[in-house]
Formats: sequence, structure tokens, C-alpha cells
Amino acid sequence: MCKAIHPSWKNHLQEEFNQPYFNNLTEFVKQEYTDNTCYPKHSDIYAAFDHCPFEKTKVVIIGQDPYHGSGQANGLCFSVHDGIAHPPSLMNIFKEIQTDLELPYPKSGNLKRWAEQGVLLLNSTLTVRAHEPTSHQKQGWETFTDAVISKLAKERTGIVFLLWGGFAKKKEKLIDSTAHYILTSGHPSPLSANRGYWFGNQHFSICNKILNDSGNKSISW
Repeated sequence: MCKAIHPSWKNHLQEEFNQPYFNNLTEFVKQEYTDNTCYPKHSDIYAAFDHCPFEKTKVVIIGQDPYHGSGQANGLCFSVHDGIAHPPSLMNIFKEIQTDLELPYPKSGNLKRWAEQGVLLLNSTLTVRAHEPTSHQKQGWETFTDAVISKLAKERTGIVFLLWGGFAKKKEKLIDSTAHYILTSGHPSPLSANRGYWFGNQHFSICNKILNDSGNKSISW
């Protein structure tokens, strides 16, 4: 399974692929995709890495599980395939961008355009059984994706980490705040957003200012 990952990541994560837990995870995922309908499709499991090489990563957004509805998940957190209705959290992300950057609400919910600019859209768990949220948690994915965050934090500098909601905020312990930028807020889900914990965080304009001030190209959100 690790053979599918982008070469730039493979070089940095090889030690993870050699760990017993990853071998067990690989066998679990293979069996799940054989016995059940799972998302995203097998070729998109590592899409976050395919579209955002290690050396080009300048922003990290952390999600939890892939979408578990038919045709939604495309391997990038919060993102859906072209032509798919936008889930509530993604709608609230786009609404905040509208207000923050005065940009029109986009037709497509496919965030590949962000990934290709250096935004790593990383779910903590990279696979899920159809219509069964959290069904692939605690099988090894979290160990792997924590290693991804740690590698970036240790081997790169100046990355902007956007941690939305309690789950993502727990990853802050993996990041050296003296070497990177950490922005936190509530989750864009309706439950959090409607309580005033999401809208107005201005993370997209703040992120772009950080990137520009440090000599990097801003993200076209």
C-alpha cells in the first residue's frame, strides 16, 4: 500500500512503512476494501500526499475521518469530488473565505486546487467503511498521520498549521511553535460554527499574511 505514496514523502516516511503496525494496517485496509464498500477509492487513499509533495508543503489542515457517503471522499480532508453537494463543514469553510477574503462562493468543493499550491489536507484516518463513521479509527492510521505531522514539524520550518476543533488541536503537541505558525479555532461543523466558534476566525487572510511576510506565495483560496 505504501508504494502508492508520492516519492517525496516515501523518502521521509520509510521508517514508518517498515514498522509492524503499518504492516498490520495495510492488511486491515486490504481486507476491508475486499469485504466492504470503503472510501475513498483505493487509488485516492494517499491523494493528500500525491498533490502536495513534502518539500512544497507550506500549510497543513487536519481533518478526522474521510466522508463516508457515496461519491464524496477524494482523499483530501474536507474536500469532495467535482459535482458533489458540499457537506455542511465545507460550506462553512467557503462562507468564512467569502467574508474573510471577499471572494465568491465556489461551485466546486474539490480542494485539489489548494493541495497543488502546498496545502496538505490531511485526515487523521485515511479510510472509512461506507456509512460507518469512525469505522477505521484505532487501526494504525492515527500513528501514521501523527508521524507525518511530526516529520514536517521536525524537518521543515515556517509551516502554517490550521487546527480546527478539539480533535485537531490535540495535534499541537507534535508541533514546535517556535519553528512553525499555529492557528486554532472551533471546527467548521454547524454545531461549532453556529455557537460562534468558527465564523470570523480570519484564518485564510492571516495565513496568507504569514506566508507573504515570510517570503512565500500566498494561497489562492
